[in-house]
Amino acid sequence: MVCINDPTILEKVVREEGKYPLRNELDLWRTHREMRSLAYGPFTEQGHKWHALRTVLNKRMLKPSEAKSYAGSINNIVSDLMVRLQDLRKESPTGDMVKDLANELYRFTFEGVAYIVFETRTGCLNKEVPPETQRFINTIAELLRNSVYVTYLPEWTRGILPYWKKYIDGWDRIFAFGKKLIDKKMSEIQERLERGEEVQGEYLTYLLSSGKLTMPEVYGSVCELLLAGVDTTSNTLTWSLYHLAKDPELQEALYQESIKVVPLGQIPTADDITNMPLMRAVIRETLRMYPVVPTNARLIADKEMVIGDYKFPKRTLFVLNHYAISRDEVHFPNPGKFLPQRWLREEGMTHHPFSSIPFGYGVRGCAGKRIAELEMHLALSRIIQMFEVKPDPKLGEVRSLARIVLSASRPINLRFLERKSA
Repeated sequence: MVCINDPTILEKVVREEGKYPLRNELDLWRTHREMRSLAYGPFTEQGHKWHALRTVLNKRMLKPSEAKSYAGSINNIVSDLMVRLQDLRKESPTGDMVKDLANELYRFTFEGVAYIVFETRTGCLNKEVPPETQRFINTIAELLRNSVYVTYLPEWTRGILPYWKKYIDGWDRIFAFGKKLIDKKMSEIQERLERGEEVQGEYLTYLLSSGKLTMPEVYGSVCELLLAGVDTTSNTLTWSLYHLAKDPELQEALYQESIKVVPLGQIPTADDITNMPLMRAVIRETLRMYPVVPTNARLIADKEMVIGDYKFPKRTLFVLNHYAISRDEVHFPNPGKFLPQRWLREEGMTHHPFSSIPFGYGVRGCAGKRIAELEMHLALSRIIQMFEVKPDPKLGEVRSLARIVLSASRPINLRFLERKSA
């Protein structure tokens, strides 16, 4: 492995990765698909097949106008989140505490991703989560935990230690859950066609009715998209609220910006967010300090690469250390301090453009970037309008922990005080 801790070199690598960039040849996600004879999805497919698959999946997601079309659905789910936060705080002994905020936001983002991808509500934000949904949520958490073990333990341990079996079982349950929802939607589409009705819908309907993907490809793609879109958004929102709770002045500035653009009582739109530079800066700074994927890799398979005085042969694996780069004081003075202002144009923004690329770059960048940003911005703006967020006096400092994705090392409890003007 060649580890990269410099944004200039990182830029050179990703700009020369070619039309079909590879993450890594030794991919345990691919191993599961091969064991079960399942189709690869956007994270596991490679080469021209990956490019063809990704081209189909990008539609309805990456264009700003298409991402905006999901704002109404996201706002509906944000409304349910606000009700749940109200209930949780009232049920707490102090009347304002929400315990393990990441878990609650995990429910929110899972409901959002499932609604966008599957076009169905799963009940994550209900007082009583449906047992099948809760089992699926638990499965994703277990899969990520076991992923750490199976990634670093040698292959000979798989028949001795329990982690490999748990890892494979987790993927089996994820595919079974996804297949059930996809088959249900496919049945609904077929019934509409038989009645002579026009088939219209959101993302899954588009994938199923476009004729550009086989059913196995739909199963593989949707299950991978679902897994990728949950932990990521929930952790980012959790860290944002954690730092806002510790900085009352910043939180007040964000509140004032929010009510200036969207008067109290109104629901923000995607266009409103463009007029909230501080809101967007808060999310950018959170992703700088806590990049969801702290490291990832690129395999330059088809050519030699020269970087400075060094020549690297074909099939060199470059490890991109996003966490280290985005916390380098050369590019971000006082890197351990949460300073969203560093992303505002009037502050200059002097950092290297590749010193913080939380959604990746180029054709292999995150397909759900615009929807994830919209989800985070809409949720954060409404939370800040309704609540003043304060830390649990017993909380103290919370560190980050890498378990495939970057998350909090322990539960984050925050106080949500209802604003008198809300």
